[in-house]
Parts: sequence; structure tokens; C-alpha cells
Amino acid sequence: MASATIGQIKQQIQQWLNESENSNIPSFWFTDWLLFVIEQPSSFLITDENYQLTDGELEQFHKGVTKMQQGTPLAYLTGQQEFWSLNFKVNEHTLIPRPDTEILIEKVLTWINSRPKSVDNENKLKRLLDLGTGSGCIAISLAHELKQSCQNSSAESWHVIAVDLSSEALKVASHNAMVNEVADIKFIQSSWYDALATQDEPLFDVIVSNPPYIDEEDAHLARLVAEPISALSAPNHGLADIEHIVQHAPQYLLKGGLLAIEHGFDQGSKVRQLFLDNRFESVHTVQDFGGNDRVTLGQLS
Repeated sequence: MASATIGQIKQQIQQWLNESENSNIPSFWFTDWLLFVIEQPSSFLITDENYQLTDGELEQFHKGVTKMQQGTPLAYLTGQQEFWSLNFKVNEHTLIPRPDTEILIEKVLTWINSRPKSVDNENKLKRLLDLGTGSGCIAISLAHELKQSCQNSSAESWHVIAVDLSSEALKVASHNAMVNEVADIKFIQSSWYDALATQDEPLFDVIVSNPPYIDEEDAHLARLVAEPISALSAPNHGLADIEHIVQHAPQYLLKGGLLAIEHGFDQGSKVRQLFLDNRFESVHTVQDFGGNDRVTLGQLS
């Protein structure tokens, strides 16, 4: 394999970006993958264009580019994805955290922080449930923020329960909790609520979920060849898992407690109706960064 410098590879990347078969690959994937391979900061691409890659680096870089062109996301090549200022390990057993999911984190934290704190509840441990945790990005990000709030003020203490049907996903989530130094999380293998006790256990103050919500017939699924399909799509036009979560939530949620669910851009009205049909009030949908319906929230009446 012929040697190549950073400058030459940058020219090659520009050629790839001009080719139609690479139109679905974000441009930063190529450069970020290059930086990952050579273990250098982004400034290196400008300051050290004459750096010559070793044979091993060049081979690794080209193998990664081929995988990206075949549909493998950058995060699966690097094995990591940043989310909510934290770093998460990801692999083929977990979805890659998306920036739009940060809206769910933001709105849940806003709701928690806006609640009046009564004297009676000062020492009561609050409980939050994350259904279908995957990489753990939602549960860990929330636990991290709630821990920071508790340390910096007289805020309430929170304990987070995170469940997933996949034992392999739970291994990833447990690892992510450890590396992000978040200890107040209990991971449980469960199909949604199935392994959770309904008696002799305190109810939850908050339930959150980013469940599968893509229609099984959606043409976009064909492009998502690397991520676990079971974590992406659901029957009944993508609504089956959302229906299950909403319908059973009143058994596990305190009166006045919050349910927050991420869903598809075209599911807002149907999800709001599900909330209203199952004793939720103050139901509203929040849009993502692209202006699409993305997260619906409601309080149990």
C-alpha cells in the first residue's frame, strides 16, 4: 500500500464527498475517523499536513472508510459516542445516542427542577425509571445531572432504575455508568415493566423512554444496516411499544408523576391521545432541533 500524508488524504476525502455513493455519509465522519486512527486532535489536520501515516494507520483508515461506505456508522468504528457532554461506549447491541434525545434529558430536568419542594419530602429518595436503556445514555445523563444538583444544593436525592431486554446492552450500560462515575443506577434485565415489582416497592416519580418507534415497513430501515433493528422498529406503525409503556405507566407512577417518551416526527398527535386516554394531564409535545415533534410529556392525574 502506497504511503500517504495528511494533506493527500484530505484531498482524497474531498473526492469521496463529491461521489454520489457517499452522499449519505456526513463529511466529518471521514476526518474524525482519520483523527481517531492517528490519535491526534483536530488541529493536527491543519498544522501537520505533511505527517505521513504508517502502513498500519493507512490500512486501518481505508478499512474504516470501506465499512462506512457499506453502512457502518462512525460511532461503531470508534466504539464511542459523545452525548450530553459525557462519553458513551456503543456497539452493535446498542443504538447510537442521537443529539435530538438530549431534548428529552433537558425537559425532564426542567420538570424536576420546577417542582415545589415540600418540607415533608426533603429526605425522601426520589425514583426514576428508564425503559429500554440501551447504552444507558438517558439514565446515566439524568443521574449525572441529578447527582450534581444534589451536591451543589439542597436538592432531593434520586435513585435511577434502568431496564433493557438485552443482556448485552446492559453490559454496555453498566460499563458506561462506571466510566462516567455514576453509581446511583440499578440495571435490570426486563421486557419493559415485566421484571419490576408492583407491590411493596415505591412507585416512580418519573418514567422516561426512547423506545422503538419506526414503522416496520419504513423504507429508511434499509439504510440502518448496522444498528439493532429490534431497538428501532415496532409493530402497529411503530406505536406498539409506546402504547404498552403508556398504558401500564399508571401502575408504576406516583400521582402527579411525569412520563416522558421520545417518538417519531409524525406520531405526536397519536402519542398525545394515548397519554390523554390513560389518565395523563398537562400533555404536550416538544419539537427537536429540526422542528419535528420528538418528545411527549404528561403528568399522571
